[in-house]
Parts: sequence; structure tokens; C-alpha cells
Amino acid sequence: MTTLLLVEDDLDLAGNIVDYLALEDFDCDHASNGVAALNFLAENEYAVVILDINLPRLDGLSVCERLREKGDDTPVIMLTARDQLDDKLAGFAKGADDYLVKPFAMAELVARLQALSLRRSGQVKQLRCGELCVNVNGKTATLAGEPVKMSPTAFIVLEQLVRSYPAPVSREMLSQAVWGENRPDSNSLKVHIHHLRKALGKESGLDVQSATGVGFKLVSGAQ
Repeated sequence: MTTLLLVEDDLDLAGNIVDYLALEDFDCDHASNGVAALNFLAENEYAVVILDINLPRLDGLSVCERLREKGDDTPVIMLTARDQLDDKLAGFAKGADDYLVKPFAMAELVARLQALSLRRSGQVKQLRCGELCVNVNGKTATLAGEPVKMSPTAFIVLEQLVRSYPAPVSREMLSQAVWGENRPDSNSLKVHIHHLRKALGKESGLDVQSATGVGFKLVSGAQ
């Protein structure tokens, strides 16, 4: 069953949403304010966060912003009564992946949740794995605060591996991320994986290993 977090202070609406989603095989935790939402997110993993903007204690935009600042790439769909373009742009700027204006049809919410639950958010600005920090916007990475020197291609590979960590990433997905449809010979990806391993260094405790029949995965010595 897919697990979601609903952050909504209208208890009647929240109850209706939770009941409807249960019929669609979604397990839904509920928080009624922004601070409670952050506590849920610190303790649990969710496929999608359904986040109202107008919340007590901490508004939805701030919740989403804090989520992205710490490198959490859980997809977020905003729920709001606001339908102005500026409000939607503000939500996307804070890291939202989708937007649904109240009142909405439950079937539409389910359709959007099903789509979002199949991927991770591309809105996150920083990704972390132990002492490794990947700055997505700046296209840089640091290990224990020290810069990791690598090629732009190796960075793309590293970003995909950290996003998926600890799960593996298929060769197809890595090749698509690096070259799109204009892919070179099959050995090129292995060459970039080799350079990435060297850039991380043995002392980092991180390694890129083959995942038999799948592709590659990032492995931490702390596992």
C-alpha cells in the first residue's frame, strides 16, 4: 500500500480525503499544522505529501521550503483555495511539484497522486548521503566539506545515484540522464563510473558498485 502524508487543518475535508484515499489503496497519515507535518516527515518516509498552503503554526510554503533545503525529494502536491498565477508560482518556487485548487474532484487528486508516487521530486536543491552533499543548482559536490573534483558527466551520474540511494539506477536511466537519445558506445558509461569512483576516493567510505542485471548503485561503508 502506498503511504502518503496529508497536511490539512480543515478536519472535515481531511477526513473525507483520508477515507476516499483508503478506498484507492492509499495509506494516509494526517497532520493538522505545519510543525506537526515536519515531525511526521522527520520520522517517516512517504510516496507523496499533500500539502495545504494555509496552515496554522507554519504555512505550507514554509514546510515545502524546509523540506527541500534539507534535501528531501518527496513529491509535494499543494492544495489551496488560491487560484491566482502568482500563488501557484510561489508554490513551485518553494519546491512544489503539482498544484490542485479547492474545490477539486477526488478522482483528479487520485490521478495526480498516482503519477507523483512513481517518481521523486526534481525540486530539491541539495542531496545528501552521509558526509556527501550534492548541490543540484551549482552542479558541485562536497565530501566532509571538501570539494569533490569531477567532470560534468560524472556529476550527472552522481546526482542520479544519490537521488536513488540506496536503490540501484538502471544503465538505461543513467545513459538517458547523461546523453539523452544521442548515446555513444556502451563502454562510455563504465568509463565515467570509473572516474567517479576515483573522484570519491576510498577514504570517503562511498563506492559505486554494479547491481547485477540492473545497473549501478551508490554504496556507503556505513551501511
